[in-house]
Amino acid sequence: MSDIAIETPSQPKGWLIGAAAIIAAAIYGWAFLRAEENWEVIGLLVLAAAAFVGGWATGFGPRLKASWADNEKMLNGGAVLGLLAVIFALSDQHFPLLMLTTMLIYFIVSLGLNIQFGYAGMVNFAGAAFFGAGAYTAAVLGTQAWFPPLLTLLAGGVVAMALSLLLVFPIIRTTGHYSAIVTIAFVVLFKTFLEVNEVLGGPQGLMVNAMRLPGWSFDNSPVIFGVEMSFYANYAIMATVLAALIFILIRRLERSWLGLHMDAVRLDETAAACFGISVHRTKIIAFLSGNLILGIAGALYGMMISFIAPTSFTFADSLLMVSIVLLGGMGSPWGGAIAAAIVVLLPEKLQILQEYRFLLFSVLVILMLLFRPDGLLPRQVRQYFPGMRSGR
Repeated sequence: MSDIAIETPSQPKGWLIGAAAIIAAAIYGWAFLRAEENWEVIGLLVLAAAAFVGGWATGFGPRLKASWADNEKMLNGGAVLGLLAVIFALSDQHFPLLMLTTMLIYFIVSLGLNIQFGYAGMVNFAGAAFFGAGAYTAAVLGTQAWFPPLLTLLAGGVVAMALSLLLVFPIIRTTGHYSAIVTIAFVVLFKTFLEVNEVLGGPQGLMVNAMRLPGWSFDNSPVIFGVEMSFYANYAIMATVLAALIFILIRRLERSWLGLHMDAVRLDETAAACFGISVHRTKIIAFLSGNLILGIAGALYGMMISFIAPTSFTFADSLLMVSIVLLGGMGSPWGGAIAAAIVVLLPEKLQILQEYRFLLFSVLVILMLLFRPDGLLPRQVRQYFPGMRSGR
């Protein structure tokens, strides 16, 4: 009798749970971006809170996590398709697409900061400075007709990475609040430098030329399937592609030997050094690569908004970037996506919160650190092979 297999009721395919979540998220995102009245926004927020609580109470949350772990590549691709569907559904609306693109850019920023905060355990409160370096690079190179605009994104990242060299040695020789003070001082100095530098526009700032591809300017409204879209759709699609590529690189980094070294350094520098890991080299790679991503995001942001000034890259903006990482969960890429939506979209949709947004985010960060220190979507146990979970 022990050799007789007992049949169990067939379970739905695991990917269907993830696919249903993607479809629901796409519909919700479309509705939230279209909402204009306060009562609509508040109603959608209540619906999201009820769905979150109900999902975990009924066990849907763990099933969704298991579904995503088993079908990660397919569902990640489905998430990109869902995002593109939202972009096309909002094709002729300027402001919703602008908000969506801004959210995607800040999501890219969170991916860069997660290399430093979440993987290597480094503190960086100068994110706005490296973000601004990319934006100013786009402004300067945009006036050079000979320079390929698509390479301007990479150039923004390279300039931000080069600027990191001014900080990298003080950073690797300090820890904790000492390291935080160094980065805070740097972002203040960066803003002051921009204000007194007339070559870079001084306090008045600079105009930034639009992104261009061969034969196409992003200032033009694309026509797809006979539908004329907002010109912001160009940037939304570009930000989606860029976020997807960087997300893939981040996941590859996490599963690589370099990611393992970063985790070891974050957990215990002394133990990592005892096992032959170069702590300084690992920190330098994490700091430079994270700021490279911030510079790329800043270059795209500058091209999208077409005007930049020193007031756009202050210490307060750095705190917003850090709050996205803390809210989403340090080392959690998808957590950064949810947190970026909260930080970027919520104040824009509820204008009453606009003047108090820094207070709101400060309270949220304090509450998260007290009651959910791992963030909204905590980082999962390291997976060396996609689809492998504990217990298998």
